[in-house]
Order: sequence, then C-alpha cells, then structure tokens
Amino acid sequence: MEKLNYQAKDDVLKKSFNQALKNEEFRSFVEKLHVPVETLMKYTSLLEESALEYNHCKNCKNLLACQNKVPGYAYLPEIKKQKLVFSYQACKYQNKHLKEMSYLKNIYTFSLPEAIKEAKMKNIYKKDASRFPVITWLSKFIDEYPNNKKGLYLHGSFGSGKTYLISAAFNELAKRGVKSAIVFWPEFLNELKGTFNSYNNEYIELMNKIKDAPLLLIDDLGAENLTAWARDDVLCQVLQHRMDNHLITFITTNYELENLENHLSLNGKDSLKAKRIIERVKQLTVPMELTSKNLRN
Repeated sequence: MEKLNYQAKDDVLKKSFNQALKNEEFRSFVEKLHVPVETLMKYTSLLEESALEYNHCKNCKNLLACQNKVPGYAYLPEIKKQKLVFSYQACKYQNKHLKEMSYLKNIYTFSLPEAIKEAKMKNIYKKDASRFPVITWLSKFIDEYPNNKKGLYLHGSFGSGKTYLISAAFNELAKRGVKSAIVFWPEFLNELKGTFNSYNNEYIELMNKIKDAPLLLIDDLGAENLTAWARDDVLCQVLQHRMDNHLITFITTNYELENLENHLSLNGKDSLKAKRIIERVKQLTVPMELTSKNLRN
C-alpha cells in the first residue's frame, strides 16, 4: 500500500512538472540548473516562481521598473548538497544601489525621513541665490575636513532646507568613512526620557552616541517641550562634553540665538543657565541664516 501511495504521489509530481515544461521560459530556466528531473519535480511551484522572477530581471531596466515581489531581489534556487535551496538574491541594480548607499553605516540617525538620510549635495536646491552663502560654507567645510574648528548654527524659516543641507554635507563625509550622528531633537528627548528613571544602559548608550560622534547635528533645537531636565541634564551636558573634546557640532533651529536664549530660560525664569548654554553654542558653532521658500510644499 505504501508503495502504491508513493507511486501515486510521484505521478502527480511528474504531471505537474511536465505541465510546467510547456512554458518555454520555465523549460529554459530549469535546463540551466543541471539538476536531475527527479529532483526538479519536487520543486515545481517554487521553480515556476523563480523562473517568472528571473525573466522579469532579464527585461528590467532599473529598480523602479522591478516587477518582483521584493523589489530589487529575485527568488532563485541554489544547489546545496544535491538539494535546491531558494532565497532572495539581489539583482545588479540593487547591488549597485547597496554599494552606493553603504556610506549610511557611518551615520547614526534618529527619527529622520528617508529623503534626509539620502540627501546629496548635487541634489540641493540652487535656484535661490539667498541660499548660496550657506551652500558655499558647507562646501568649504567638506573640503577642509578634518581641519575645521566649528560647526554651523543654522537658523531660518520652517521648510527652508536646513536639515537637508547639513545632512547632505554629512553624507559626503560619510563616503570618506567619517562617522556622524543626526538626531531630531524633540523625538530624541522623548526617547531618552523613557529610559531616564533608572539611568540604565540604554540611556547611557543613547547619550554616548551623540556626545562622542565626530560630527553631530542637533536638528530642530527649540521645537521640543522644554524642561529643566532636557536643558540642564541633556543639552548642557552634550554641548559641554563636545566643547571639552573639540568635537564639531551643528544645530538647526527656527530661532535666532537671542530668541533661543529666551526659550532656554523657560521664558525668563532661568536666564543664567540659558546664557551659559548660549555661550557653549557660540563656542561650538558659526551662526548663519537660511532664507528660502518652503521647499516642503
């Protein structure tokens, strides 16, 4: 009885495989594998999927045109110990993309959109002449690194491209192996606050990532719901550490320095502590203004 059942199962596999062979693309694909038919028959449905994705790749022009289930990858078989093992394998376009984006391993980012993470100097908006002083400053910074003394305190209106510009500069340097950190300050504080009570390893790790990064961008300073803890135990400590260790710091904000000082004073309640932080900001950065239309619209 067992033999009859096995034979019946074998006939079903053979019938399914022979049916699939009527497709010329499938036949061509399995012939390239140089695997015995008895083995191929066990994987007919998977081989059909692989043949389809393989042929998508043959006719594909770029990643945007990818028709496979996982864009940039094809579900293909490999022969291992006389068995077929299927896995997703990157196509030539995906491999090229991964190589081009490998610099991202040098950048720690927190709560940033993908467009910012992949910012490029060649793609920055150049039709507004008022942006040229900042672009020129950043280009010079890139050329002179690591002999720079200060970062940039870049203030300006909402959506003017402050974060994109500095991120693009960091990305250029990341391609040379320079490590950096870019943190959206309001969300970073929220995350840090969640680990605050116990001062556990997660809190220390988060703080060290931004305290010790060779390059740091504190993004959107002033947009946070400010508390004395956020000011004194986080911002002040980070800035002091970076100043003491000559680590280059960038800041983006909607505030001019005078207005930031008022914000840090908790609306005049603690002016001395605010002034001390502003002095650290001045020691670490060069103030510049970015005036531009809202590029997010």
